[in-house]
Order: sequence, then structure tokens, then C-alpha cells
Amino acid sequence: MEKQGFLSLVNLRLRQSALAISIVAVIAVFYDFGFNQSDRVKFGLNSLYTLTLLVGIVATIVRYFRKTETPPFQAFIFDFLSVSLFGLLLIDKSNLFPQIEFFDFFNSAPWIYAAIFLVFIRELGSRKLNLSRTYFNPAQLFIISFLGIILLGALLLLLPNATHGGIRFTDAIFTSTSAVCVTGLIVVDTGTYFTLFGQCIILALFQIGGLGIMTFASYFSYFFRGGTTYESQLMLSDMTSSNKLSEVINTLKNIILITISIESIGALIIFSNLNAIEIPSFFDRAFFSVFHAVSAFCNAGFSTLPDSLYTGFFRFKYGIHSVAMVLFIFGGLGFPFVFNLFKYLRYLFSKRLLPFLLQQGKENTVTPWVINLSSRITLITSLTLFVLGSIVFFIFEYDNTLAEHSGFGKVITAMFGAATPRTAGFNTVDTSAINFSTLMLIFLLMWVGASPASTGGGIKTSTFAIATLNFWSLARGKSRIEIFRREIADITVRRSFAIISLSLVVIGTGVFMIAFFDSDKDLLGIAFECFSAYSTVGLSVGLTAQLSDPSKLVIIGMMFVGRVSMLTILIALVRKEQYKNYRYSKEEILIN
Repeated sequence: MEKQGFLSLVNLRLRQSALAISIVAVIAVFYDFGFNQSDRVKFGLNSLYTLTLLVGIVATIVRYFRKTETPPFQAFIFDFLSVSLFGLLLIDKSNLFPQIEFFDFFNSAPWIYAAIFLVFIRELGSRKLNLSRTYFNPAQLFIISFLGIILLGALLLLLPNATHGGIRFTDAIFTSTSAVCVTGLIVVDTGTYFTLFGQCIILALFQIGGLGIMTFASYFSYFFRGGTTYESQLMLSDMTSSNKLSEVINTLKNIILITISIESIGALIIFSNLNAIEIPSFFDRAFFSVFHAVSAFCNAGFSTLPDSLYTGFFRFKYGIHSVAMVLFIFGGLGFPFVFNLFKYLRYLFSKRLLPFLLQQGKENTVTPWVINLSSRITLITSLTLFVLGSIVFFIFEYDNTLAEHSGFGKVITAMFGAATPRTAGFNTVDTSAINFSTLMLIFLLMWVGASPASTGGGIKTSTFAIATLNFWSLARGKSRIEIFRREIADITVRRSFAIISLSLVVIGTGVFMIAFFDSDKDLLGIAFECFSAYSTVGLSVGLTAQLSDPSKLVIIGMMFVGRVSMLTILIALVRKEQYKNYRYSKEEILIN
């Protein structure tokens, strides 16, 4: 017993040391990137990296000698590949086999940096993640995670090597908030102001912001431990909108896998639409493709081009426009809709197409309810807004911003112009030159935004649809909302109108405050920037960079509130009242 207790204590201290050293090493990597180093400092950093790799190997191997804890199979594969990489890097650094050219392949800094992050992810993922409701409710945890990432991102952007000439804290926190809240509004040009290191930080920020840091943390915890606590599953079921606790981890896994798959395919297609004449460097073309694919799917709206996709010949690259449009439409539809769509396609293949090809009879005569009510409302509302928006944009801008395009180009650009206000943030036309009537359309599209549980913002398509169905039901003399032989729950209707009311309050307050701080600015431009900020769209008429610091802080607040939603903030701040088993008598209030 004493021997077993001693071994457990040694193992505990080793794991604690490995995590502590990996955290220090990750900080050192950012320090290495962020500052110019002397030879003495470089030697110290390389020594720290070597120590981290050694500790990572030992901690990983020792983990498999514990009888009380056996890592799952996927963690074993990860550990095997990681330890193999660590060993190759250590052999290369020690120069044991200088005559073997194979090890020269690993003689580069990116391999070391990647290995350090693998050690950090492994050690952090092996820690027990207990999202107990005792400390934070889902709304509070959601808000805290966003605030933490925003602050960390701002500090990283302040590093000397993140920009070409330094950046003010206000601009750094603005850029970080815009990236984490997947908005896309900028106060400095992303492509020319930030270095490659700074652009990678921004890329990581809107990737994490689009999915949520808790999605990554929770899944890695499950990946390496093979399980999670009941309290954590309850918390994550609220954050992922899962109806069953058994679906929580699968939902997290599917979110990450679908995101990586769609972004990878999008990046490859964008890369295939570029050539060496347009962007000579292979690395620059690859980075451009990845940056814009991730930005599009996450509805971030960030671009390394000065005027987004309106820059130079890119305004006529209809292939890239089409890919970006598909990416941010998919990202804006929401993961629940995508999961439901895959489920429906699987049903069509297995229950309809396959029996037809095999000349088998139908298994049942009753068609099951495969596409749920939420997905139907999302699809119909999104499709209606997209089609009507495209037609109106095409008509209103035919002789204006669409004049320079061909017939096919006019159609693609009009479709893009109707889709991008739904929180995507890219532009293929000069936004400041758009007709006033078209701007009113864009105001509506920005306010509605994307769909629930997506990477986009706005009041959401379902909220807009429920509000529309509500007044239609009242006009028909109905006391409840019915659609597709289903009745909308009262709590859903109340929540929808709360979101609408709060959105108008926040936007109105933002317009008032900016008009006060920058009274010389045009009111229409101020309203456009406020709608864009709250709905995390990122479209701009060029006013944001001209605002004073107090007005920029207002925009920062609106981007944050728009991403987490004002209702979520109220739920996090206001104490939840216990259920009381009584009801007062009802009385109607005179409204109109």
C-alpha cells in the first residue's frame, strides 16, 4: 500500500510538473514570436523547449503504467504519434545522426512549436474538466470564456512582432473583440498593419470565437479521458442545445469535425482559383486560402485584402465569391440544422434510394418526421430572405454597383450582396456607393442575421419567423401560433420578443452614444455601423476607423453584446427565481 501510494504521489507530481512546464513553454513560444531575441535568450528558450519535450515523453509513457487509469484508444494513437514526433525532434536537436538526411526535415522551428502545443494540449486535456453548476451557470461560463479570450487576444496583438509599427491598446482590444465575436469591423488594415504572426493570432481568435472555447476544451477533455462528469454534461447540453445528455459529446465531436472538413474543402477550392501570377508565393496562396475559408465559415468577415473581396481583380473572381458565399451560408445556418440535414440525407439514402435501387418495397407507409420544426423554419426563412434579397439587390443596384459586372457576374454579385449582410461581413461592391433603398434592405438583413446555434449573429432567423407568424396568427384571430401541424411553445414566443426588444434597445443606445461622442458624423453612417456591430456583420461604410476612442468602446461593447446576446447577459446577471406553485388571475391590458 505504501509503495502504491508513493507511486501515485510521484505520478501526480509528474503530471503537475508536465502541465506547468508546458504552460511556461507555450508562453515562451509567444514570447519567442512576439519579440526579437538575442543569442543568449534563444539558447535559453531552446533549452526550455528540449526540457518540455523530455517531460512530455516521460509523462505520456508513465501514464500507461497506471492501473487505475487507462487512456482510450484515440488517446493512445495521439500519444504514439506525439511521442514519435518528440523523439525525432530530440534526435535532431542532439545531432546524434548527422549523416542521415531524414532528420534534416525536422530541423525547423515550426516543428518545435507544434510539438510544444501538443504537449500542452495533452497535459491540459488529461485534467478533469468539471463544469459544475455550483460555480457558474451556462450563461456566466459562456460570457467569461469570451471575455478571457478577448483579453488574451488583445495582449498577443500588443506584442511588438504582431504588427509592423505597434498598435494602441484601444485598437488591439477592438480587433480582438471583432475577431472573437466574429464581426469583421476593423480600425486598422489587417493585411498591411499586422505581420504574419499577428494575422495568425487573428485567425485563431475568430476560429475559437466562432465555435466557442468551451467546445474545444470540453471535447479535448473527453478525447483524452474517455468520459466526462454528469455535471459537465448538464452544462454542455445547455451550451450545445442538445436534447439528450447522451448526445452532448457526439455533438461536440461533430461540430469540430464538420467545421474542419468544410473549412478544409473551402480552402482547397479557393486555392485552386488562385494562380502564381496573382499571388506568386505558394505559401502566401495557401495562407490566403485558409484565412478566408475559416473567416467565411465562421462568418468573421476578416480579410487580408485592403477592401475585402472588392480589392482589384478579386472583385471579378466569381469562383472565390461563390465558395465564400457557400461557406458563410453553411456557417450561418447553424450546426443543429446541418446535423438534421445530414440525418435527412442519410434517411433518404438508406430508406428510399437504396431500397429503390435494390427493388425492395418500402419498410413503412408513414413518412417519419425527419426534418424537425426548427430546421424547417430555419430553411424556409433563410431561403426566403436570400432569394428576395438577391432579387431586390439585383434590381436596385443593376445600374449602380453592379454596372461593372457582366450578366453572370451581376447575378453572383447580387446573390453575394444579399447573403453577406446576414453576418458574413465580406463585400464585393463598394458599400459606401450603395443606393439608399438598398441600404434599407441591408439594415433588415443585418438585423435578422443568421440562424440559431450558428457562427453568425443578429436576432436570428427563427426569432424573425416567430414574430412574423405571431402577428399573422393574431390577424387570423388565433390565440396560438401553429405551423406544420405543430404549436410553437409560449416560452419560445416570449423569448423571441424579448430578443427583439433588447436588440432595439442596445442598437438605439449605441446610436445615441456615438452620435453624442462624434456629433460631426452622419447619422445614417452611425446607424449602419451600430447595426453591423450588434449583428456581428462587419460591413462598414468606412466610418469605424474614423471614430473617437469613446465611440470605439461603444462599438466594442455592441459587438460583445451582439455575440453573446443581451438576453444571455441578463440571465447571467439576474438571480433566477425559484419556481412557485401558484398563479395569479389573468387580466388583459389595453394595447391598441
